[in-house]
Amino acid sequence: MPAVPPTTDADTEPRQRRARRKEARPGELLDAALQLFVEKGFAATRVEEVAAQAGVSKGTLFLYFPSKEELFKAVVRENLAGRFTEWNEEFEQFSGDSAELVRYALHTWWERIGMTPASGITKLVMSEAGMFPEIAAFYQQEVVAPGHALLKRIVQRGIHSGEFRALNLDYTVYSLIAPMIFLLMWKHSMAPCCPATENIEPVTFIDNQVDLLLSGMLVPGHHNP
Repeated sequence: MPAVPPTTDADTEPRQRRARRKEARPGELLDAALQLFVEKGFAATRVEEVAAQAGVSKGTLFLYFPSKEELFKAVVRENLAGRFTEWNEEFEQFSGDSAELVRYALHTWWERIGMTPASGITKLVMSEAGMFPEIAAFYQQEVVAPGHALLKRIVQRGIHSGEFRALNLDYTVYSLIAPMIFLLMWKHSMAPCCPATENIEPVTFIDNQVDLLLSGMLVPGHHNP
């Protein structure tokens, strides 16, 4: 019987790379899916394209995600819904006043979501909600509802401390969210087509919106006729 040659570092390294590759596949699939969903939309993205982008077969993709809908849900959880635990913890630990917390919350959202490819998910859902109501319902449950709840807590904090006057919490939250939705829609629709002189600088826009929401447009002491 011929002797089995000893295992060398050269033999071991490819096996280790394959093992690491197998473990990394779900993350690679989610990255590829996020890119394609944002570029093409939910309806136009095919699972074969996602698998090819991630360098695996369609069968491998289905081992992790049994359908395109489940793949999309995993993308949303990875990039958006999964962040609320961390954001709620930061809310609990924040020591500044509530006006500072409002500004911090919107800046943080832009830095962690708005500046990333995940910012395109909201536009996708808004564009395709009519065709895929189950996707819209999932997004409402996993992202919109906890986002509203967190912002309500921030506003309620300011009311309890006496910093903010009594407000309708639901409509105040919509007022906080509206400029962020505008930024997302601008970034993924008009911004690429506009000349540089007409582009919007996101952080400056957010600061201006926060100032308007906190102070209003009237000069202090001035009253409407």
